[in-house]
Amino acid sequence: MTEESAKSWVEAEWADSLDEELEMEIDDNLVAKDLQFISDKKHKSPIDRNTYFHELLRLQAELVKLQDWVQHTGEKIVVVFEGRDAAGKGGVIKRITQRLNPRVARVVALPAPTEREKSQWYFQRYVPHLPAAGEIVMFDRSWYNRSGVERVMGFANEDQVEQFFNDVPEFERMIVRSGVRLIKYWFSITDEEQQLRFLMRIHDPLKQWKLSPMDLESRIRWEDYTKAKEETFERTNIPEAPWFIVEGNDKKQARLNCISHLLSQLPYEEVPHDPVSLPERRFNPDYERKVLPEHLYVPEKF
Repeated sequence: MTEESAKSWVEAEWADSLDEELEMEIDDNLVAKDLQFISDKKHKSPIDRNTYFHELLRLQAELVKLQDWVQHTGEKIVVVFEGRDAAGKGGVIKRITQRLNPRVARVVALPAPTEREKSQWYFQRYVPHLPAAGEIVMFDRSWYNRSGVERVMGFANEDQVEQFFNDVPEFERMIVRSGVRLIKYWFSITDEEQQLRFLMRIHDPLKQWKLSPMDLESRIRWEDYTKAKEETFERTNIPEAPWFIVEGNDKKQARLNCISHLLSQLPYEEVPHDPVSLPERRFNPDYERKVLPEHLYVPEKF
């Protein structure tokens, strides 16, 4: 491969990276004709598309450096993502993990507890998912379900909630004392913005799976969730693991701000690597590649 052809190949790969992100952005902007009023109501992002892509890819390159540092040093990172339904947690998590090794950076999104899990110590189901050395774990919702949805929806009584508030500061201090870096984010959006995003999900068949009965109920209980959030902040914002609020009304801003802040919280540095050279392929003149049956191949429809 010549230097010129290698350069063209790299440029093509870079274009593919932009296309990959653009696909996700197009998904965010699909609007049915009968929902044009929602599109009209949506505010225009102050960040233009070129700036957004440039900054996102720059930050993702830094995330790769962070990943290398975590592996090299044996660091253990936990990032908790909480907040309003449809506030953009999933979109940020996607952008963080998009170019990382899933064996190093993994997402934990636990389903509703089983009957057996309900009888366990509350934090027990979360402990097995905490990181070992050289791992980053992102909780897409976490043990804070107890002070949020479980409390508001009546799945936990006041005694259980009070026990949670008494236990969680020490639980998190134990995590930190064990050598884990714990970072907690709360994604916040306005009442109107959540309503618009829910309407989009209701009418967009590609997004309806994101809606659960709990999500719909959260619209009715907006104020109850606000009160639960306020007490959660008041009783769990400890120096060892403070809360950081991400304003989520503008998705692009929220993604860039959250990733940038996450990077600023960790003392990572670029890890030196030995130069890598591609070895020459061994060539056996006596080897003849077999012709495989046609039916083994995926049909080329595109």
